[in-house]
Amino acid sequence: MQKLKLAVIAFVIASAGLVMLAPDNAAAVVNVVDEIQSGANDVGASGEASLGERVQQVVNILLYILGAIAVVMIVIGGIRYATSNGDSSNIKSAKDTILYSVIGLVVAILAYAIVNFVLSSFK
Repeated sequence: MQKLKLAVIAFVIASAGLVMLAPDNAAAVVNVVDEIQSGANDVGASGEASLGERVQQVVNILLYILGAIAVVMIVIGGIRYATSNGDSSNIKSAKDTILYSVIGLVVAILAYAIVNFVLSSFK
């Protein structure tokens, strides 16, 4: 149990460190997006995205979120496996957590591939 507490505390500290770095990266992304938008407006583009581009953006965002959740669940499964102390039901539960996380990640990647294939075939 002590190892689990230490692992959770380390994860929270690492996450907090990443969150503190996020605003700088977000500002850089916003600046790049603004530059791209102004460049598109300079050449006469309307700046409006088509339906296919919007769908692709939504799928990309959802895939990013799902990937992050899958990685967190794999880490949680690994921690549960490491702290199971040989209890067969806890080991099975931890392995199932890891397995279902990997299956979810594979399904998400396949969904991404299917959406991109369909959108590219209608262009």
